[in-house]
Amino acid sequence: MGEGFQLLRIRGIPLRIHPSWFVILALATLGFQQQYGQQALLGPGVPGSEPLSWLLALATALLLFVSVLLHELGHSFAAIAQGVKVRSITLFLLGGVASIERESTTARGALIVAAAGPLVSLLLAAGLIGASHGATHLSPPLGAMVSQLGELNLVLGLFNLLPGLPLDGGLILKALVWQWTGSQRRGVQVATASGLLLSLVAIGLGTVVLLRSGSVGGLWLILLGWFGFGAARNQTQSQALQAVLRDLKVRDGARRRYRVLDPSTSLRQLSRLRLADPEGLADWLLVCEGGRWRGQIDDAPLQTLPVQRWDDERIGDHLRPLADLPSIRDDAPLWQAVLQLEAASPPRLLVLSAAGLPCGTIERPELAEAVLARLGVRLPLPLLDAARRQGTYPMGLPLAAVAEGMAASASHVDSDAKPMGNGLVPRHGQGLD
Repeated sequence: MGEGFQLLRIRGIPLRIHPSWFVILALATLGFQQQYGQQALLGPGVPGSEPLSWLLALATALLLFVSVLLHELGHSFAAIAQGVKVRSITLFLLGGVASIERESTTARGALIVAAAGPLVSLLLAAGLIGASHGATHLSPPLGAMVSQLGELNLVLGLFNLLPGLPLDGGLILKALVWQWTGSQRRGVQVATASGLLLSLVAIGLGTVVLLRSGSVGGLWLILLGWFGFGAARNQTQSQALQAVLRDLKVRDGARRRYRVLDPSTSLRQLSRLRLADPEGLADWLLVCEGGRWRGQIDDAPLQTLPVQRWDDERIGDHLRPLADLPSIRDDAPLWQAVLQLEAASPPRLLVLSAAGLPCGTIERPELAEAVLARLGVRLPLPLLDAARRQGTYPMGLPLAAVAEGMAASASHVDSDAKPMGNGLVPRHGQGLD
């Protein structure tokens, strides 16, 4: 799901509207108008009753999404209280989602953030249902709208308490299992399995309802189940990627994209090496003399010195320190290489041995190849070459988002596993509402 466009900011949190939101707004307005029309709230034959029923329906639909927004703000303010940054709140076809920077580092904190949204919805439901009687005395249409919103908030709160990801109930279940077992990974596994089961039940039940009655409710259940199934699958894939990035070392994905030159090499020879790489994927050129690393050479001398001097000038006179190249230890976990590649330009790291000496390089295609090989997937060479030319991960692997989640949770030490990220990949959503 894309980010949509920003509508406003609420205490620094961007509120975004996804284009699909307008679809559900129109459908909700139509549904409320039909309901109010059947109830004849404005009285039969009252002039202007149909336009007024449409306005009442639109107001109900908009206030329903205000309720969804308040639900998400409940999550967001609870996350901020835990020291977690909220990136945005997005309203879309199936409700709303709060995108948070990372998960709370404790099971208790994660539980508070997850439970805050349903709590807001249930409090709204209690207040609205309690006020509906008085509102009806003031105006029957107003009372019907207040009662409708109260019932919908009750459904919203209870529905989100179902114990399966990506619903808030799944996040609550994850936090409870995490607290009980001391293992964040175990909590994710239990909540994901529960979410997958609920999604399959929703798809099956929706199919039965649709075939027997042709009700739109059956189609809606199928849609919700399918979305939940996809989210559970994404969570499972995220777990697998986290495990691989945590277990593999940089050396497992390292290749050798550098050449070793002697300092006596002329600039003319350097120029010929560069001309032999028409696609611009040049290897780094490292300089070594007598078994000692002297530095590295780039194209700056070729760009600043006249061609007439290239035969006389030696690269040893124009060396730059090896420390200028972004580097990483070969025994570092692979997820750290993913993070450093995001900051490197070009996206390539010099791999150093335990003694601090060059022993290889690592780039996104090779890193992804190592990850997929551990998962039992082999990529064709043309696909890797295309990814290298574009400087991206092949197959659109969301390794950067997964590694960011792992880094954000790095302050928490899991007794069963190393730190893990949370939520849906690449958004880290706090829930589906």
